[in-house]
Amino acid sequence: MVDHIDIKIINELKQNSRASFADIGRKIHLSPSSVRERVQKLEDTQVIKAYSLHVDYSKLGFGLEVIIILKLFSGKMKLFIADVNQFSEIKEAYRITGSQNIHVRAVLKNQLHLQQFIDTLINYGDTMTHLILSEIKKDKSL
Repeated sequence: MVDHIDIKIINELKQNSRASFADIGRKIHLSPSSVRERVQKLEDTQVIKAYSLHVDYSKLGFGLEVIIILKLFSGKMKLFIADVNQFSEIKEAYRITGSQNIHVRAVLKNQLHLQQFIDTLINYGDTMTHLILSEIKKDKSL
């Protein structure tokens, strides 16, 4: 069972997953060994599934970030799900409810790259593309 102390630990790790157990312990008034034990329990029970890295793709030459909504053609869902990991441009993909089926966040080098990528995706269905201008909120708390 997860308690309020576990929630505090999770929130600290969401802010900085590289924080030491001692740093977390100081912030939430717990010993480093207690923090370590609780983090291990959270990992063992799959409450914490993985640690991740947030990359600034623009500094790697990817000047465009987009949201693409797909309405897949009939019978294309299984094929798209099987193929989605082949697209290095796609950083996140979700199956969604509503008149469209798939929500994708992708990073691309430029408009030509975007055009070529959309030309590939239209083999699976109709696309609606939205250019991301800036991030205004990314929730890091429970």
